[in-house]
Amino acid sequence: MDIGVVLQNDPPALQVVEYAKKAEAAGFSHVWTFDSHVLWQEPFVIYSKILSETSRVVVGPMVTNPGTRDWTVIASQFATLNEMYGNRTICGIGRGDSALRVLGLQPNTLGQLRESIGVIRGLANGDAVSLRGRQLRFEWAPDSRLEVWVAAYGPKALALTGEVGDGYILQLADPDIAEWMIKAVRDAAAKAGRDPAAIRFCVAAPAYVGDDVAHQRDQTRWFGGMVGNHVADIVARYGADGAVPQVLTDYIKDRQGYDYAEHGRAGNSHTTFVPDEVVDRFCLLGPVQNHLKRLAELRELGVDQFAVYLQHDAKEETLAAYGEHIIPAVS
Repeated sequence: MDIGVVLQNDPPALQVVEYAKKAEAAGFSHVWTFDSHVLWQEPFVIYSKILSETSRVVVGPMVTNPGTRDWTVIASQFATLNEMYGNRTICGIGRGDSALRVLGLQPNTLGQLRESIGVIRGLANGDAVSLRGRQLRFEWAPDSRLEVWVAAYGPKALALTGEVGDGYILQLADPDIAEWMIKAVRDAAAKAGRDPAAIRFCVAAPAYVGDDVAHQRDQTRWFGGMVGNHVADIVARYGADGAVPQVLTDYIKDRQGYDYAEHGRAGNSHTTFVPDEVVDRFCLLGPVQNHLKRLAELRELGVDQFAVYLQHDAKEETLAAYGEHIIPAVS
């Protein structure tokens, strides 16, 4: 199992680069970042600096979306980085949440997401694509290679992932929910005539190593609020019965709203509705053995990568603990 890390692009940007360098030194395989340019700094600028100061880690957004930038611009950014640094990028993509809502926009439709995946991946892999009635190709990027991994929760988005995604990103670490979601993606892939085993699976969630679990819960409760935004959309569209596992729909019943100014931040005041049980199920907390046990469960389900959301008050300690105790045991 690969272990990645997910960083926020908070200033100073060079500190993000330093965390990425420490992650590579500790054995992490991927460095992902948030991609909401109003809330945080522009990721693709930072990716170039990370890639120039590392030699192995793969970088990319968790996740970008088809509405912030023109699809051809997204593809060109990846292809340019690949030409400069040797195919060390990955594209996580979804319909869009914080990046669009802070602009007063709604998430993209699944139809837009599907089409954008074909255009971005095609162009960034040196292929010709059709867009707005024109045939386009990056003649300057014949050797660029890019995988597109789709973040999804709802049934139609999971089906889309199985039909067109190179990988699937699930932003929570509950094994029961992961099993449900992974099966939905695999079933959709098989129905579409694809090899389900060819799809890579990434689970991403906060991880915090130590003995003070009560403090760790307070530092990671924000994650349940972030996931709750997506679940609320699903419930509004499909209702609360059967579209996703009941544990997801149950815990958002007392959700009162959300302030994106606190999105992805420890101490988010709009996530008090998230109970301890959900924090424990969604995140990896406690001593090293707790992490190893959960990772073993996820690996048994077919998870290829666990990505650590590093948004709490023990960033360097968590990187070090994973590098010393966890990555050697699971890689």
